[in-house]
Amino acid sequence: MSPSPRETIVITGGGGYFGHRLGCRLSEQGIDVVLFDIRRPAQNLPDGIRFIEGDIRSFSVVEDALTNASCVIHTASYGMSGREQLQTKLIEEVNVKGTENVIRACLSTGVPRLVYTSTFNVVFGGQTIRNGDETMEYLPLHRHADNYSRTKAMAEMKVLKANGLELTNKSGYLRTCALRSAGIYGPGEQRHLPRIIKTVDQGLFMFLYGDHHNQVQFVHVDNLVSAHILAAKALTEQKSHIAAGKPYFIADRHPVDNFEFLRPFIEGLGYKYPTFRLPLFFVYLMAYLTEWLHFLIRPFYNFQPLLTRAEVYKTGVTHYFNLDKAKKELGYNPKPFLMSEVTQWYRAQGYGQRVTKGKSNNFLWDLLLCLLFIVALLAWFPRMVG
Repeated sequence: MSPSPRETIVITGGGGYFGHRLGCRLSEQGIDVVLFDIRRPAQNLPDGIRFIEGDIRSFSVVEDALTNASCVIHTASYGMSGREQLQTKLIEEVNVKGTENVIRACLSTGVPRLVYTSTFNVVFGGQTIRNGDETMEYLPLHRHADNYSRTKAMAEMKVLKANGLELTNKSGYLRTCALRSAGIYGPGEQRHLPRIIKTVDQGLFMFLYGDHHNQVQFVHVDNLVSAHILAAKALTEQKSHIAAGKPYFIADRHPVDNFEFLRPFIEGLGYKYPTFRLPLFFVYLMAYLTEWLHFLIRPFYNFQPLLTRAEVYKTGVTHYFNLDKAKKELGYNPKPFLMSEVTQWYRAQGYGQRVTKGKSNNFLWDLLLCLLFIVALLAWFPRMVG
């Protein structure tokens, strides 16, 4: 993106993996970048990038951070995976109230462009989708299996509805769009891949599940970065605001088999890949019961579930989308990447086969509690219905 006199872009969630990488790319292109987050990035900040520490749930703090910005890229969210998905109140506050604060602050400070980082899950909730596109309706909110997906849908609706609102302190209007991202991967990814490594390292990646021909999509972090930069451009007057008020699906070029996609990553780190496959409904039931167990004992023991219901859906049910709209209107052209290339980064950082006896103790305790809960539930249910 070419700078137009010292353009300033604020990235909410800029302390995260994706936000930091996006900020670095924008800074390389001569743009002033402000990373806004509740915590600093784990990586070093290059010269020219400013970090503002603040909570997106506070309107006044958000408003201060957005002052003098020409564009906001709103990536901040909470509850994407694992036990975070079960924190209902915090998810609502960050994903919905936080997004409302960003919209209000854009209007009050005169920021004319807002790009929202959304997710496939605003339309997906466990149903098979092949070659879906942006004409699909939102999944009804009550059908979402997790609070993250539900609140991301609510937030996206608010962002797109805000398109065309008049700015408060200067002439002009707010232009907004949403990028519905697939699951992110890439060198240094901090959430999903380290969790997979930990599960495998503990000897707990023992089975596959779902259809043998399950097809899903992922997006390499650099492709997602490019999509956001293109979307910010596509909201400008120079591009006739072509993206204004619209959502776009963003992913790598082709859908892949979820488990085969991960195979070179796991085997490349020296681990044995499982071949045993369980029915999807059985794994979903176990995830459902585990979530109930987590709800009951969380005040005493906040364990990490092996899988949540939403994660079972996302990894075990075919769903992929057509990228033609993003290619045509944004100029999005995803580059090819291989998971084996990502593996090299993790190996260089010392990740790899190093299973120890003590590492699986926590999960075995979690599994024992889950089994006891299932037994108690089965014993109690006949009495309740009788």
